Amino acid sequence: MPRGPLSHELVREFIVAAHGDYEEVKRLLTKEPALIHAVIDWGSGDWESALGAAAHTGNYNIARLLLEHGARMDIFAAAMLGELNVVKAIVENHPQEVYAKGPHGISLIRHAEVGGNTSIFVYEYLSALLSREVVGK
Repeated sequence: MPRGPLSHELVREFIVAAHGDYEEVKRLLTKEPALIHAVIDWGSGDWESALGAAAHTGNYNIARLLLEHGARMDIFAAAMLGELNVVKAIVENHPQEVYAKGPHGISLIRHAEVGGNTSIFVYEYLSALLSREVVGK
């Protein structure tokens, strides 16, 4: 039997936890699996999912947990996780995505940067693309 809509408070609690509290994310997912696709608007169209939160804060383990539970991969999570093939496929087919902004207006390259050593190749790829454009102008 379908449940009613998720409460704003529960969604907020889940997405805040996804910024860095692995155990809380795990607990809340066990309590309410539908949270995996929940998003929140922090205001002025600043939408964020739990995966988006984990991606811009560089929380690799939380991002992997969310993906294992069915979160939808996006270019920002792929950049942080070092998924160069995913980022390349999107950027090659949609070149404007190199300038994409994620939650809180955080750039795609910043997502790659917070991934550290895991995402160094994504960072270098995006840096090269952005450098070419600056040099070419």
